[in-house]
Amino acid sequence: MRKVRSPCAAAPLLLGTGSVKLIEWRLNTIRTLWQSSSAATTFSDSHCDRLDDLCVIDDRDLLLPSRNSKTGLHVLDLIGSGSLEPNRSMYNAMLKRCTQFGKLREGRLVHSHILNSKLRDDLVIRNSILFMYARCGSLEEARRVFDEMPSKDMVTWTSMITGYSQNECAQHALALFPQMLRFGSRPNEFTLSSLVKSCGFISSYKDGQQIHACCLKYGFHSNVFVGSSIVDMYARCGYLSEARLAFDKLENKNEVSWNALITGYARKGELEDALALFIRMQREGYKPTEFTYSSLICASSSIGSLEQGKWLHALTIKWGKKLTGYVGNTLLHMYAKSGSIQDARKVFNRLLKIDVVSFNSMLIGYAQHGFGKEAVQQFEEMLRIGIEPNDITFLSVLTACSRAGLLDEGKNYFGLMKKYNIEPKISHYVTIVDLFGRAGLLYQAKSFIEEMPIEPTAAIWGALLGASRMYKNMEIGVYAAEQIFEIEPSYSGTHILLANMYASAGRWKDVAKVRKIMKDSGLKKEPACSWVEIQNSVHVFVANDFANPQNEKVLKMWEKLNHEIKAIGYVPDTSHVLLCVDQQEKEVSIQYHSEKLALAFALLNTSPGSTIRIMKNIRVCADCHSAIKYVSSLVNREIIVRDTNRFHHFRDGSCSCGDYWLDPLHRCTLAPFVLISPARILGAIILIRKGKKKSLPELIGSWREGAEAFLTLPIEASAGVKCKMHKGVFASLRSEWEGKGMD
Repeated sequence: MRKVRSPCAAAPLLLGTGSVKLIEWRLNTIRTLWQSSSAATTFSDSHCDRLDDLCVIDDRDLLLPSRNSKTGLHVLDLIGSGSLEPNRSMYNAMLKRCTQFGKLREGRLVHSHILNSKLRDDLVIRNSILFMYARCGSLEEARRVFDEMPSKDMVTWTSMITGYSQNECAQHALALFPQMLRFGSRPNEFTLSSLVKSCGFISSYKDGQQIHACCLKYGFHSNVFVGSSIVDMYARCGYLSEARLAFDKLENKNEVSWNALITGYARKGELEDALALFIRMQREGYKPTEFTYSSLICASSSIGSLEQGKWLHALTIKWGKKLTGYVGNTLLHMYAKSGSIQDARKVFNRLLKIDVVSFNSMLIGYAQHGFGKEAVQQFEEMLRIGIEPNDITFLSVLTACSRAGLLDEGKNYFGLMKKYNIEPKISHYVTIVDLFGRAGLLYQAKSFIEEMPIEPTAAIWGALLGASRMYKNMEIGVYAAEQIFEIEPSYSGTHILLANMYASAGRWKDVAKVRKIMKDSGLKKEPACSWVEIQNSVHVFVANDFANPQNEKVLKMWEKLNHEIKAIGYVPDTSHVLLCVDQQEKEVSIQYHSEKLALAFALLNTSPGSTIRIMKNIRVCADCHSAIKYVSSLVNREIIVRDTNRFHHFRDGSCSCGDYWLDPLHRCTLAPFVLISPARILGAIILIRKGKKKSLPELIGSWREGAEAFLTLPIEASAGVKCKMHKGVFASLRSEWEGKGMD
């Protein structure tokens, strides 16, 4: 409570609405004047005769607005009129309220009033002003107050350093520390913990070691707050052995200490160590928090471990907390990244509070799984309910449009960014170039790059190079590669793409030149590998890998599958075998790719009907993509393959990607029919000739309707007709369509 001198002799006392106001009477009786009145209460002069010359104001009302102006504070008006005696306690209480509730405008009013008072040079008051500005995020004003202070103590330096640290200005915080020592101020645990956090924020291992040495020098290394910061700093810098050593030397630990180390292991993808530490944490009596579960779930999603993710989800249910905040969003992301987009959607629907992070996680999941239409619907729903998108939202929906071929929607959303005052970043421009490129608009993509307001990067030109290879446009491809060589000559992916383009065109001399440049520069292609997780064990395969303990069974299984899928129409796709050898050798070279071996192993070691999940470190090749489609139809199981670009859901002989990532020949002719029977193919042809379908996209999307049409025909077709016959049919049809001016 704050004492106020009664202003009855000068003017009536106006007390505002809200909290309970108390007037202290001289007769030692205290009466409640009103509670939450909708209008201000005015005391007349007759009442003032009975009032003592002292009043009491509740701390909650220190920041009530002024009754005399729209910008002032009522308490400051009382001080100005002489009704309230200003003192250090009063000003500190007002500044504390401003700090607690982030009231920067009110804090500035109090600061301005203090500058005109007798306490303007008071060190304690100035420290409170400095701390208020720093906590409210106004670092320029905080630094101005700091520089204008004639004298500084440890609190002054610590407030400024902490302000920089908490507002992600780590370099400024670290620069102040030597000055603090030169002025003779001794740091305390809050100073050192803020400095250690700053080192972790910028991942500065060298600076972190020096601050750690200062902690030892001043005897704060065993302090639980400083020690936890040290553990977190080393973990963020990637030095987990040092983080573990600092953790083990802590005499007193808390949940923050455990979370710091668990998060460090999780961030590095070392899920086993993180889980072991998590179990030890519970055995020693420490309860996990939402940050503990969030870190572990993130680690699970980073390695695509669905089984571990489900186990952690079960623990969160046992934990008893509802799906809110970090845990709910990380669970959603984990399921999406582990290949179970349906479970991700279930988590999304059960979230108590849906925010922009939740929507972004769902949009990213749809983009990764190639569900462009679902992503567009989700984005429109987000706008409808009033959640404002950010740059990540637009990147996610643009990526989804690019991967699903939604050209018009992608262009529309890119233009919509201006409405929300979001400046496109490099990643947004890359996505738009990819959108144009996948649609075959290579020259439009090139013009877009040349007209961009920013300097194109290697990633932007790389998107154009990839599209050029897809559409076999040597001119634009070579031009894009030359631009990349100037910007980032050491990137091996550019050389590989260019060599592949030359090989596809039969320019073997140019291929040899590119490979020689790679050899001379020491550049190497990343070896492909695939892995599957079965019963909490990860099994890794590389191409032509014969080292697996079940090697003989795996090879026999794949050879059996290969024979059976050939019988129903599969033909090995050797178009991307970039070797100058005969057809038979090309087929042998793609026979035992890593994902095929992983698939055979999974079929041997999983129960019938269960979903198979395969991970690959590079993009799945066109032949494996075609083969797995046939296998999914043959074994009647869903097969999910995650490569570096996206998820492929193979089911009933089709893929969720719609073959959109393949080159135009595969995408527009063979791919839609390669896993359907000749009966369905002939039925689709009938639809074309009857005039019900006039374009290839329509034909691709209506093969089921074509199958029904075929059933009405008085003919029979053998399911064992080879795909080569299909090619001949397609060739004649294409010439017929071109002659009729069809698409």
